[in-house]
Amino acid sequence: MTAVEEHDLLGAPVEGLDEALAAVDAFDRSLSAGLSRPGPDQAAALRELADAVAASPLADTVSEAAEKAAAGAVGEDHLLALAAARTALLGAAHDALTARADEVTGRTRTGAPGSPSAGPQAANLLTAARSWLCDLARTGWQGIDHDLVSGSGQVISAMLPDPELRRAATLLDGFAAELAASCPGASLDRAPLRRWADLWARGMLLTVPGTAAPSAPGNATGRLLPLGVDVQEHATAAQAQIHAVLEPADGSTPRLVRASVSVPKPDTVLGAGLWQLLRPHMTLLAAAAESRCMDIVDMPVTAEGELLWDDEHARPGEPADPFATARVVLPAAAAAPVAPLDRHPASLAHPVLLEDYATEQADGTLTFVLPGHRLTVDTDRVPAAGPLTPQAVAASRACIGLLRWDGGRYLLQPLAVETTVRRKAVALHAGAWAAGTTDKAGLKAEKAATDAVAVLRERAGRLLRT
Repeated sequence: MTAVEEHDLLGAPVEGLDEALAAVDAFDRSLSAGLSRPGPDQAAALRELADAVAASPLADTVSEAAEKAAAGAVGEDHLLALAAARTALLGAAHDALTARADEVTGRTRTGAPGSPSAGPQAANLLTAARSWLCDLARTGWQGIDHDLVSGSGQVISAMLPDPELRRAATLLDGFAAELAASCPGASLDRAPLRRWADLWARGMLLTVPGTAAPSAPGNATGRLLPLGVDVQEHATAAQAQIHAVLEPADGSTPRLVRASVSVPKPDTVLGAGLWQLLRPHMTLLAAAAESRCMDIVDMPVTAEGELLWDDEHARPGEPADPFATARVVLPAAAAAPVAPLDRHPASLAHPVLLEDYATEQADGTLTFVLPGHRLTVDTDRVPAAGPLTPQAVAASRACIGLLRWDGGRYLLQPLAVETTVRRKAVALHAGAWAAGTTDKAGLKAEKAATDAVAVLRERAGRLLRT
C-alpha cells in the first residue's frame, strides 16, 4: 500500500463481520429450498437475519417479514424487506472491510454518494419483474424449471429498450440465463448460493422505482494519471476498467477515479483479441498502454468517482509513469464514496502500491511477505490480454494492484509490476497491449479476433438484407 504502516491489520479479525456473513449465508441456504413451505432450519435462518438487523431502522419491518415467511405466508413486500436486510448486512460488511483497508493504507474518503437523478419509470414492468423474482424465492433454486425461468422473458424484453430500466433488465436477463442453464434445479449437485442470492436481492431492490437511477454527475477538469487496467472477460462480454488518479486543475486534493468501457463479444474472441473490440471506444486505453496522462476538461463524473468517458472532453498529455504516480500522487489521493447498492464485499477494489516484499509459493499460491503480514496474490485475475503473467508477478520487486476481499481474506489483484527481464529492469502492465503489440502471441490473437469479427459482421449483414 503506499504508506502501509500496520500490515498485521489486514489479517486481524473485523468485529461483527463473521456474524453478519453467517446470517447472510443462513438466509441464502433458506432461499435454495424455497420459502413457500419453509422447514425448521429455514425458519431459524429467517429469525437469524431479523436478529442481525434488530438494531437498525429495518428492525420492525424485517421481523414481521421473517415471521410471515417462517409461517409460509410471505408476500412481495415481505420478500422485499428480506432482500433489503440481506443487502444492508453485506453493505455493513463492505463498510467495515473498507474502513480496515483505509486504516492500513492511510487513505481518506470524500463525502456521501450523490442523490439519484431518477426519471419516470414504468411501474407496471417493475412490478411484473418483482413478481417473477418472488416466484423464484418461493420455489427456491432446487425447484426451478424452464417454465418458471422463461416466465421472465416477456417482461425483460419490454424493459430492455427503456434506458431507465436497462440496469435492472440486464441483471435479470443474465440471472435468467444462468438459471436456465442450470434447469431443472432438482438435478443440481451444487448451486452458487451466494451469487444467486446476490442477483436475486439486487434484482428485488432494483424493482423499487428510483433505486437504479445514477447520481447526478458533476464535471471534472485536470490531469488524469492512469494506474492500471483491470480486464474482465466473460463468454459474451468484455470490460476494461482503468483506475487512475485525477489531479484537479483547481489544485484541490487528488481523487481516485475510474473509467470503464464494456462491449459484447463473440465467444471466439479471446486474450489479446479483446482489444480489437475495446480500443475503438475509449482513447484512455491507449494512454494507459503508453504510460501517458490525459488532460480532461468538463468530463462528466459521478459522485462515486466513475468518469462517464467522452473522448471529446479529453486529449493525450505528457508521459506519466504509473509507478511514479503510485509513489508520489497515490498516497495523497482521496477515494470516492460507494453507492448504496454497490456496497458489497465483492466490490472492494482499492488501488495500492507494494514494494520491498519477499515472495513465497506453495501449493500453487503466491504470497507477498511484508513486515508483519502475508498477502495472498490472486494470480487467477491476471488477464491473458497482456504481457503480465503470474511468473512475472512472482519475480517482481514492486506491484501496483487492487486490494480485494474474497473467501474470508484480503487478496491482491496485480495490475502492473516492476521486474527484471534479461538483466533489464522493466515494467509489465496488464493493459499494455491496449494500443497494439508486437508480441507474437498477441498479434496472433488480434488477427484471429479481426477475422472472427469480420465474419460475424458479414453474416449479420446477410441477415439484415434478407
